[in-house]
Amino acid sequence: MAKKDRELTELKVSKDQELAQTLAKKETEISEMKSKLDKTDVEKKLSVTEAVNSIEKERDRLANELKSKETEKQLLEKSMQEKFSSELKTKDDIINMKNEEIALRKDMKLKLSTKMVGETLEQHCETEFNKLRATAFQNAYFEKDNDASSGSKGDYVYREVDEAGNEIISIMFEMKNEGDETATKKKNEDFLRELDKDRTEKKCEYAVLVSLLETESELYNSGIVDVSHKYQKMYVIRPQFFIPIITLLRNAALNSMKYKSELAVVKAQNIDVTTFEDQLNDFRDSFGRNFRLSSEKFKTAIDSIDKSITQLQKTKENLLRSEDHLRIANNKAEDLTIKKLTRGNPTMKAKFEDISDAEKEPSSKSSEEGEF
Repeated sequence: MAKKDRELTELKVSKDQELAQTLAKKETEISEMKSKLDKTDVEKKLSVTEAVNSIEKERDRLANELKSKETEKQLLEKSMQEKFSSELKTKDDIINMKNEEIALRKDMKLKLSTKMVGETLEQHCETEFNKLRATAFQNAYFEKDNDASSGSKGDYVYREVDEAGNEIISIMFEMKNEGDETATKKKNEDFLRELDKDRTEKKCEYAVLVSLLETESELYNSGIVDVSHKYQKMYVIRPQFFIPIITLLRNAALNSMKYKSELAVVKAQNIDVTTFEDQLNDFRDSFGRNFRLSSEKFKTAIDSIDKSITQLQKTKENLLRSEDHLRIANNKAEDLTIKKLTRGNPTMKAKFEDISDAEKEPSSKSSEEGEF
């Protein structure tokens, strides 16, 4: 402000000096003309009078110009003062507004729990999506994940299908936020494993963590962060990239849907062939299973017959050996004589001789009686 006052003062002094110089110059000219009038005649006096009138008119004009410049200077000074005052007031107002907003934010973070802040973030994302649902996402499903049958659940599930009912894309969303005054600071990485588990259990293709954690991180503040090197098809984003990430993934999926649609058409056209192939495969499987079972039974029967043949062969061999033993025993029995039995045994020899003599005497008596 002092600088502007100094500039205005210098401008005023400069204008005053310029006017003083001009008046001094004119006064000098008037003096010179008056001195000339004293030496001239009446005609010249008339000319001088006209010149004086002209000079006076010029002096009046210069005076008016000076007055106009003075008025202009005052207006400029007033305008500059109002401008500087307005700018100063605006800056002060902006600073005050920012301070009030910062205080409000801090007060909100102090009053809200972590869960409430997270719910506020969820409401923000849901509102942003609903703004475009009727125009850009007519065939999309975006609702809270209320299925906790597996023990855990994400925050939101996004699914979109085409006119034929084929799924274009599916995304599991998790929203995370944390107040500055929370005792335990969390990191984005602390929630990736659970998010990947929820994505797998709900059969979603992609997983996205919408996070306000690690507010000072240059990595997460840079935009969309791909963390698929840790968990497949997973991204970490700030809330302002919520709609862009859906659009990017959706456009990429639409490019591949052309091939999926063609595959569905081919499959529909060949449904009869597919049914025939299924029936043929069922027949082959049934026939192969029955043939395998029959082969196993046949092999079991053959093995049983082989075992019976082996047993019969052993029985035959045993019988043949028994016959040989009986034949040898018979031969030995036929070759048995009294002489062989009593050989080397005098007592038995005497006994057998007595028996032989006794058998001879009745036969001799019989012959004698016959003679009579």
